[in-house]
Amino acid sequence: MRMRRKKHGAERIAACSEILIENPSVPAVSPQVYFQTEKPICLEIGCGKGDFAVGMSSKHPESNWIAMERVPDVACLALEKAMNHKDERPDNLRFLIGDARNLSEWFLPHSVDAIYLNFSDPWPKKGYAKRRLTHEGFLELYRSVLREGGMLYLKTDNEGLFDFSLEQFAVCGLEIVWQSRDLHASEKAADNVMTEYERNFSSKGQVIFSAWVKF
Repeated sequence: MRMRRKKHGAERIAACSEILIENPSVPAVSPQVYFQTEKPICLEIGCGKGDFAVGMSSKHPESNWIAMERVPDVACLALEKAMNHKDERPDNLRFLIGDARNLSEWFLPHSVDAIYLNFSDPWPKKGYAKRRLTHEGFLELYRSVLREGGMLYLKTDNEGLFDFSLEQFAVCGLEIVWQSRDLHASEKAADNVMTEYERNFSSKGQVIFSAWVKF
């Protein structure tokens, strides 16, 4: 379902400029330039309304976090959530409105430590496989920006996408360090930071599939 256009969306986004990477540098730079302190870089692709990014940046201050969202009206909500964080606005969190296909134009090779894909669009229709964020084309793009030994963390409620992803990891020769077909019943559940989407669907009994992949 397409999100209704946000009233005064551009102005609301501009009001959050202090945590927004407004004009990603081209040619590529180290993402460290967007933070005051150099720390390992974690990138969430498709941050939605921002629950995960805000939660993880607070829980893991030892890392710098970049939350990317392609749709400005969705990014607006995530930005405002971060700006209004009830405890303290994380100084290790930045947002980027853009398409993952441009990653190598913005970030230097091997400058990212971890990538998170949370409930990405499964693009289930025949012929749409190349649009899936775990298609081998995207995986090779991630390989170019991740450091050697960097990690990809996947969560999805779509079993078809999960099975497709496992196949693509194998095609690219990637090591699956850990996987589960029921994340919330696994040993990793206690440390799991949920997205809004995840809370909603898991409350209805939907299992969550997860894989940790080493590059």
